[in-house]
Amino acid sequence: MSAYIEISGLQKTFHTPAGEFTALRGIDICFELGEMVAVIGKSGSGKSTFVNCLSGIDYPTSGSIRVGATHLQNLSEKQMARWRGRNLGIVFQFFQLLPTLTVLENIMLPLEITASLPKKEWRSQAHRLLEKVGLETQANKLPGALSGGQQQRVAIARSLANNPPLIIADEPTGNLDSNMAEEVFQLFRSLVGEGKTVLMVTHDDDFARRVDRTVMIADGQVVNEFLVKALHQLSKDTIMEIAAEIEPLVLSPGAPVFHQGQTGDCFYIVLDGECDVVYQRPGGGETLIDHRKAGDYFGEAALIHNAPRNATVRAGSRPARLLPISQALFDHLLKESPNFRQQMEQVAAVRCQHLSEEEQ
Repeated sequence: MSAYIEISGLQKTFHTPAGEFTALRGIDICFELGEMVAVIGKSGSGKSTFVNCLSGIDYPTSGSIRVGATHLQNLSEKQMARWRGRNLGIVFQFFQLLPTLTVLENIMLPLEITASLPKKEWRSQAHRLLEKVGLETQANKLPGALSGGQQQRVAIARSLANNPPLIIADEPTGNLDSNMAEEVFQLFRSLVGEGKTVLMVTHDDDFARRVDRTVMIADGQVVNEFLVKALHQLSKDTIMEIAAEIEPLVLSPGAPVFHQGQTGDCFYIVLDGECDVVYQRPGGGETLIDHRKAGDYFGEAALIHNAPRNATVRAGSRPARLLPISQALFDHLLKESPNFRQQMEQVAAVRCQHLSEEEQ
């Protein structure tokens, strides 16, 4: 079964007085229904251009975007507006509620524009959505009478007016305090639980760690998701530096990464393929202990404990692509992030215990 959203070769170039500027550089990525995805990156990285192309606000210079059965790059502006009104909910950082309309009227506005429901059902649909976001008692107030968190919940209710399968939120918690931001985050999480896909541009590292997937964009390209997953305790700036500076190691099927008893000098993250972890028995023969797939890592125990490798690791049945992090850099990361250190120490302890059981 194909993905709900499939993006292939996405490139966007802007023509400016200073010349051409390429904001997106051949992005390939897919998303499924029922995923909560954080899109992160520095200012100017291309993340806003990415979501603008996905929402039809911008057209790609080249490449394709398919959402469901619809290829967005083939739509005219009129067709795009119609598709967006029926299939997409957009939530902005600054709410974008019309100040002279009541809360209820703001929510009914998309229904009026798209005529997706008979007019007699608009009011009841808006009331249902207000109840969903916990604001049914605020229906007849103007937006200015509400707190920032309440206004954002109204904006989310408005984005749901036509029951779209896809919600795109651009810094939806950036203008809220921590308590209000958490309420909004939990509301998005409940929508994902109903089967909707939520793509949220955010600078909040905590939220980015709590979603189903984190997509990091740097210089118009997606940083390998499995690298982001493995190093999620580190800052996004550190992850981007590692991605830019370290060359991946490509191994043919069955090729060794390291042998049991060797001195440890690197920590490895699996970017593609998988690796087998095997224990070489003193009397001869070996036992397969585990597989490390994309997004997993290995080699931390020898570096943390300054001990020889306690198992052999080799590429699996197909080529494996690994990111080798030197001991010096690994030690630096442990010092930089206490959370990363705690994670590595806990994983190393569990794996050493597992190996001890194999030895018995």
